[in-house]
Amino acid sequence: MADPPSAVDAPGDRRRWQALGVALVAAFMTLLDVSIVNVAVPSLQQALHASPSDLQWVLSGYALTFGLVLVPAGRFGDAHGRRTAFVAGVALFTLTSALAGLAPSPGWLVAARLLQGTAAGMVTPQVTGLIQQLFRDAERGRAFGLLGATIGVSTAIGPLLGGLLIALGGVDHGWRWVFFVNVPVGMLGVVLGWRLLPARPAGQPDRHLFDLTGMLLLGAGVLLLLLPLVQREQWHSPWRWALIPGGLVVLAGFARWERRYARSGRVPLFDLRLFGLRSYTLGALIALVYFGGFTALFFIFTLYLQRGLGHSALVAGLAITPFALGSALASALGGRIVGRLGRPLVGAGLAVVVLGLGAVVLVLRGGPSGSVPLLTAVPLLLAGLGSGLVITPNQTLTLAEVPVPQAGSAAGMLQTGQRLGSAAGIAAVGAVFFSVLAASAGDWSAAFRHSLLLAMGIIALALAAALLDVALGRRAARQRR
Repeated sequence: MADPPSAVDAPGDRRRWQALGVALVAAFMTLLDVSIVNVAVPSLQQALHASPSDLQWVLSGYALTFGLVLVPAGRFGDAHGRRTAFVAGVALFTLTSALAGLAPSPGWLVAARLLQGTAAGMVTPQVTGLIQQLFRDAERGRAFGLLGATIGVSTAIGPLLGGLLIALGGVDHGWRWVFFVNVPVGMLGVVLGWRLLPARPAGQPDRHLFDLTGMLLLGAGVLLLLLPLVQREQWHSPWRWALIPGGLVVLAGFARWERRYARSGRVPLFDLRLFGLRSYTLGALIALVYFGGFTALFFIFTLYLQRGLGHSALVAGLAITPFALGSALASALGGRIVGRLGRPLVGAGLAVVVLGLGAVVLVLRGGPSGSVPLLTAVPLLLAGLGSGLVITPNQTLTLAEVPVPQAGSAAGMLQTGQRLGSAAGIAAVGAVFFSVLAASAGDWSAAFRHSLLLAMGIIALALAAALLDVALGRRAARQRR
């Protein structure tokens, strides 16, 4: 098949924005499958007679394989063209969505979800890499702002759309439509992605061997770190925690191998020299820590509302909506102004998140004396507005100095850190939640407040990293004068 004309970098070229639209739709689809499936769990449990272990793998298997392939997929897109990797990922995601919807047994569904997560991990770094490739300066901030808004909207609409599809399809078949809804969107994404996304630039190398050893070492290290975290509810042996130091050792071996591989004149899976950029290193640290705090919020709030207070999944989804909508709105704004304000904008956003979550603790301090979803709506909206000023601007600043030929692998490593942070944060905050619940004889309100305080503390660490970056930046500016 002949390549269509590539998108160009001219500021007025509408084709770039059309390509971005296709990429954002694919990102929306893959992110939607994180939240929408949570609502479908009771329905598919009843229809397939799935065990708790099966259900855990349906949910966590997607996140696990998603995190494993981010960096290799990003590197592949850098070397061989992001259009090829994007279209292949969307095609696989579409196929595995159909297979998940047709699943006759729990084992079939788990296998489909593992492959579906792999496909999502193939697509995600291409979206970020395309933004780096196609946009510059203020336009890049706007593009990242639209990506942040897409993340917020997908988070907000997932539980609502899932609840609607299950209501329309019924208990036995509604959960299948949660997966089938991806099929027509994915098919359109494959066609438009091939037509609109740019082919590999003419000067981009395609001759390098793929760093297979580096890929295996990174995959093994991430797997050892993630597995005991995502399987925390089903794998109760204390020996599972031994995998974490083992994972750190393997990642140290990965770093050593990458340095050796680069010294030999070959292109590594991930160029460790990127960590010599202060913007990339501190930005990746902020993302790692922040995702450890803010994603845990959704986990404990859903538990509190559904299992503690007896609300439906639809009500729980509506209760989280103010945060997600606030994040979507502020992301678009943050993308436009980050070029002028820089890292102080991220610090301000983190401070607003902490204030908003602190307000949630205050309104619930007397216990659930009223409607918790209504009491928490305004504080969560405030926290969401702050979050929108964190994720998108931080991603823009973190990748600002990364060379375009390394944009995919750099974005993949950044997003891998986010996945690790999310898993570790949910494990830590969830442990506090259940410990307080057991110690307080079932006081769900106390468990939520105490675990929320831990999540706030984790986010405060991200704020400290942002303030450190601001201070180092100002000192560097003074030294240049």
